[in-house]
Amino acid sequence: MVLAGAEKLQQHAEHVNSLNVFPVPDGDTGTNMNLTMTAGANELKKNNTASVGQCAGVLSKGLLMGARGNSGVILSQLFRGLGRYAAQYDELNTQQFAAALQTGVDTAYKAVVKPVEGTILTVAKEAARHAVYFARRTTDITELMTEVLAKAKEALANTPELLPVLKQVGVVDSGGQGLVYIYEGFHQYLTSGSTAVQHSVQGQAPAPAAAAPVLTKPVNVPSSVQSSAQSQLHTEDIEFLYDMEFFINRQLGGTGANFDEEKFRKALSVNGDSIIVISDDETIKVHVHSKTPGDVLNLALLYGEITQIHILNMREQHRDLLTAGMDIAPMPELFAEIPKEHSTVQAPAVPPADDLAPYGFIAVSSGDGISEIFKSLGVDVVLAGGQTMNPSTEDFVNAISSISAKHVYLLPNNSNIVLAAQQAKDLLEGEREVTVIPSKSIPQGIAAAFAFQEDDAVETNTESMLEAISQVKSGQVTNAVRDTVIEELEIKSGQFIGISNSKIVAASDELPAASQALLTTMLVNGDEIVTVLTGAEADAEVTESLISWLEETYPQVEVEVHEGGQPLYYYLFSVEP
Repeated sequence: MVLAGAEKLQQHAEHVNSLNVFPVPDGDTGTNMNLTMTAGANELKKNNTASVGQCAGVLSKGLLMGARGNSGVILSQLFRGLGRYAAQYDELNTQQFAAALQTGVDTAYKAVVKPVEGTILTVAKEAARHAVYFARRTTDITELMTEVLAKAKEALANTPELLPVLKQVGVVDSGGQGLVYIYEGFHQYLTSGSTAVQHSVQGQAPAPAAAAPVLTKPVNVPSSVQSSAQSQLHTEDIEFLYDMEFFINRQLGGTGANFDEEKFRKALSVNGDSIIVISDDETIKVHVHSKTPGDVLNLALLYGEITQIHILNMREQHRDLLTAGMDIAPMPELFAEIPKEHSTVQAPAVPPADDLAPYGFIAVSSGDGISEIFKSLGVDVVLAGGQTMNPSTEDFVNAISSISAKHVYLLPNNSNIVLAAQQAKDLLEGEREVTVIPSKSIPQGIAAAFAFQEDDAVETNTESMLEAISQVKSGQVTNAVRDTVIEELEIKSGQFIGISNSKIVAASDELPAASQALLTTMLVNGDEIVTVLTGAEADAEVTESLISWLEETYPQVEVEVHEGGQPLYYYLFSVEP
């Protein structure tokens, strides 16, 4: 069920992305949910067992550490609660499964400070509530899941009635749609027994569904197949013993050699098998079982910088499985879409006991220039992330563990990253002293770092930084990715749009006009400082003319310009009194 749900979500991740309300180029709900769900599924494949409760626990751990963005964190909490309830059972009947769904909803609602109805929370709540009701009327798990899916779809269709902005734009909630896809995968597996996404042929009747399994009834397996595939294999027979998975960043390093996918596959096959290569213009994902991992990596280096390298010795794995008496064959491979590059800090679990600094800082940044600003302000670890790639909970946990400090501050610098940072803090409760400063933009994060004083107490610094971020007005200029209407502002795809504190306030066919309109709404009497962070696509002449306009129109304002290098956003503006 989990594999089928993960695959269904992966197939439709871009559709979920497209449902994000605002027409900005960083709608990544589908990507975040997909990466989160895939992390859980991959963890489950490595640690699968015949016990439903143990499987739910493993899934919960994988989702928790892999959670990205608000949607991913909420998804992880839904299954965390489910896992807690299911932990006491090896099998679940319909009423227990429904109760597990309800416990997941309760856990997710508790994790969100201000739950908003008309979101994934509502879809999960309505589906679980109906499951509890209907489970008293059936012992057939497939029949129950049919009802759960139908209720989830009904709740999803109703989200625009609960959240006005959805109705205005004419979409359903993106996170809720992602959860419905997962439930569709669950239902698909129960009815067909397959994790593969089914494609119907026009004019052809669907194949009859398999008999509906009931989780309370044990399955009788012939004695001839009760022993696992692992036990039928001799360790020394594993010829290609190194299981390798990594990414190649084609934008960094390499010799400039043209990438020929077929040629690359043939080269890998000389001393390897189980080869999967997925590539686009920026990234190549590689999976291979090889005799010679060094040769594989040398081959990969021709095309770019290697990242996220995972190498497992399958003979060692096999010996461990036999020793543990594991009697389940490995699950099939499930690959997520190629994720954009992100930073993961590898670090010891516990910092050295002596010579601890009083404070440590972790900040999320997007753009080399912005990263350098944070480093100059004393930030110890800068995680690459922001609008298009949110660091996971595990990224934060590893970063915290890498800092030898008594107290660590986290600056997420994006509203979609705050929950993951908070989740990392909660995971380390009792082990490390961590405070999340809920900065929702790069300007807020910079202001918080400026406000910090090394000699002040934790309480004083926390108060100072919270005060600093409350004083900052943040603005962004980017392109609209689709036509829409937001609060009577008509926006056309491709136009430049100005966003002030998460609200679209300007739209124009010209970049200078959109930028000036945005700044006009941000600057009011008493504001004294404007900071401009130029993006990777900002034009120097446009920037100079914008600064001249600012100095002429607002002579009392001090203007600072820094090269931020952030993608997608031409300018980030910070306005302070």
